[in-house]
Amino acid sequence: MQETAMYQFNDQFSKAATQFADVAANVNRLALENAEKAFGLHLAAIEETVNASFAFTGELLQVRDADSLKAVWPKGVQVARANAERNFGAVQEVFANTVKTNEAIGSLAKAQFEQAGAQVKAEVEKATKAASKAAK
Repeated sequence: MQETAMYQFNDQFSKAATQFADVAANVNRLALENAEKAFGLHLAAIEETVNASFAFTGELLQVRDADSLKAVWPKGVQVARANAERNFGAVQEVFANTVKTNEAIGSLAKAQFEQAGAQVKAEVEKATKAASKAAK
């Protein structure tokens, strides 16, 4: 009888460990996908910022007098504003993706805890029934 109980315990432990490993793998996959998206968004924003800045720098290097500088200055402000807006937009999108990823990870963890709780409850009920039968 003890061997059967030991086998059941080992089997339950093995199933729980497998479920935990599956959930951990899914959490890691979600986190990695989020990191890849964040890196891609930031890289794209940096690329656009660098391109716009170099284009403006090229125009700025051709300035030879104060009147030319007055003509170019508003464009420089516009480039700086566009760069800031682009970077802020990328940060907002990364934040939104991170929130979604964290919600998905939370729901995976919640499901894991609920499933483990249901299994424990079922085992307790099973043991209680077995104990009450043995007592009779």
